[in-house]
Amino acid sequence: MKLGRILPTAVGVAVVIAVGAYVLHGEQQKEQKQKRAKLFQDQPAPVLVASARTADVPVYLDAVGNTKALNTVTVRPQVAGQIMKIAFREGQDVERGFVLAEIDPRTYQAQYDQAIAKKAQDEATLANARIDLDRYQRLVAANSGSKQQADTQRALVAQLEAQVQSDSAAIDNARTMLSYTKITAPIDGRTGIRLTDEGNLVQAGDTTGIVTITQIRPISVLFNLPQQQFPQVSKAFAQGPLAVEALAADGKTTIDRGTLQVIDNQMDQTTGTIRMKAEFPNKELQLWPGQFVNIRVLVETLRQVVVVPVAAVQRGPSGTFAYVVDGESKAVVRPITVAQQDDANAVIADGLKTDDRVVTTGFTRLSNGTRVRVQLAEGQSGSATAAAPADKQGSDAAPTERRRKREGGEGAEKGEGKGWRKKSEGGADKSSAPSKTP
Repeated sequence: MKLGRILPTAVGVAVVIAVGAYVLHGEQQKEQKQKRAKLFQDQPAPVLVASARTADVPVYLDAVGNTKALNTVTVRPQVAGQIMKIAFREGQDVERGFVLAEIDPRTYQAQYDQAIAKKAQDEATLANARIDLDRYQRLVAANSGSKQQADTQRALVAQLEAQVQSDSAAIDNARTMLSYTKITAPIDGRTGIRLTDEGNLVQAGDTTGIVTITQIRPISVLFNLPQQQFPQVSKAFAQGPLAVEALAADGKTTIDRGTLQVIDNQMDQTTGTIRMKAEFPNKELQLWPGQFVNIRVLVETLRQVVVVPVAAVQRGPSGTFAYVVDGESKAVVRPITVAQQDDANAVIADGLKTDDRVVTTGFTRLSNGTRVRVQLAEGQSGSATAAAPADKQGSDAAPTERRRKREGGEGAEKGEGKGWRKKSEGGADKSSAPSKTP
């Protein structure tokens, strides 16, 4: 009976002790976590910074353009006949006047020869008529001949002179038709795929043609801009030629540089855009007819404005702002006005000045007045890091010492990555003055 009473009591006491130990252990862990959290919050927040700079910033308008040959000609025969020779290679660069093909010239050569012979015949008749006219005129002057006969001969001479002129025109026409048997390039350009082979019979004005020639040096690009951007482009275009860049698919690599040539004379009401045409020299043949390219039009250059990385621009309920690191290594909220920005930089119209250090990375722990440990962003000159001032009462000294012992004397501040690690030997951080970063 005694054993039956003692056993439940012992079990109850053991349970109470276990629960108490668990609760006590939980409270200790909670207290340790709170201490560690407080210790972590007391440490400077690691951030990257960049200095605001003054620079000239170009203002671009972006669009997608369609490349088009400056001139395109489908070469067709102007006379009928059999093609005797094709004198070009497909894809060949040709100059104006280059012989592309030859049509059988024999029929047209004969017509030309006939026209020349006809003119020679009429010229001989005209010469004889002029001799008779001269004779009749002398007889009339001596009152030995009829004046009517002299007038009739004069009219015959005029008729024969007109006939000779007609023969000259016929010769010119026959010569022209003969020249059409040699089909030449009407423009400088590059030939395409041959449309007709040797031996085929062709007709004047044949719709198929012989070959298509495109002028790709220089070359044009057509693109559209929103009508809201038209006043800006029109104003800049009135002041002089506008530079236009053709970009590769990555949107960064410049393929070619040209100038804006034409702004269309009306808006497209269905899309609310206006069409424009730019011309590029295309010396490297990087642009090809029918190709789609990214277009960038330079409409303005902002002179000597304040520029910061776009990552430094933050947005909140009150508008845009930036964290500026002051002389005491504290992050200060600074309201700013952004004039414009792209993927890399932002132009600040108000709120920052040259050489202000703005935070670009590490915003998680930041608020107005937060102490920071800064490191210059890549590409910036000066010291790699700047330490935040230590607390004057040495509140950080004891936790730092305990942490050094706990982590094997490494001296690394807990919670910081390798890129932010800083040794605290020999009383470093004793000075309250912030380290200087040039």
